[in-house]
Amino acid sequence: MSDNWIVQNLNSALSTWSEKMAELWTLLTENPATFKGGGIWRIMVNINDALTAIAYGLLVLFFAAGIIKTCGSFTDLKKPEHVLKAFIRFALAQGAITYGMELMQALFSIVQGIVTTVMSGSSMAGSVTELPTEIVDKIESVGMLESIPLWIVTLLGSLLITVLSFVMILTVYGRMFKIYMYTAIAPIPISSFAGEPTQSIGKNFIRSYIGVCLEGAIIALACIIFSAYAASPPAVGDTELSAVTIVWNYVGELVFNLLVLVGAIKASDRIVREMMGLGG
Repeated sequence: MSDNWIVQNLNSALSTWSEKMAELWTLLTENPATFKGGGIWRIMVNINDALTAIAYGLLVLFFAAGIIKTCGSFTDLKKPEHVLKAFIRFALAQGAITYGMELMQALFSIVQGIVTTVMSGSSMAGSVTELPTEIVDKIESVGMLESIPLWIVTLLGSLLITVLSFVMILTVYGRMFKIYMYTAIAPIPISSFAGEPTQSIGKNFIRSYIGVCLEGAIIALACIIFSAYAASPPAVGDTELSAVTIVWNYVGELVFNLLVLVGAIKASDRIVREMMGLGG
């Protein structure tokens, strides 16, 4: 381990990148019910239970609105097929609210199986944990006066690598938070299934929730593709060049690689929306 400040600063930024990549890989397989000890999940379950009572009231409201909308007259409501259809819709909507939490968990488990399948047999080989020996030797051979521009390059590169690493992991945490929000609010949109005119609200909710879960598979694919893309560490280049030029070229390629990965991860929600036909 070098005691040079410039080397240590760059290695610290690279270590942060590597740690966030490993944390990302772990988060993709994390169950929301066990995340951070399960405390957040218990709060979401309590909110879900509280909203279930409101959802039952909305259930009746949506059902009544649907009857008025779909039946042109009281005579239509006397027809057995209309009565049976309305009863079945109401019963199914009530069951969906009652067992909404189980439904959400089942959907998550199915989609999480897809994520696990995508991740199986792959490895995270695209991160660099420390500077090559050639660059370390070049930096340590620089005098005090010549090291001033090298400090500037190092600070800029380290800052970019660190910031992009946190942006990358924040996107994955954002997915987990969205899963919690969907789980907590689920009874309200699910109650819209009671009325035929409002059932699109429930359908869009379920599709959106599946889309959020599927973001994990897209992020995993992005990491796997990036891992193959950046399997080889950045080239050191001509060792006869100045230390500033060598470090700048090396850090520049690292930042570019990380920008590619962050861009792909940030685009995961848009890709899923296009796949699910959710628009916007």
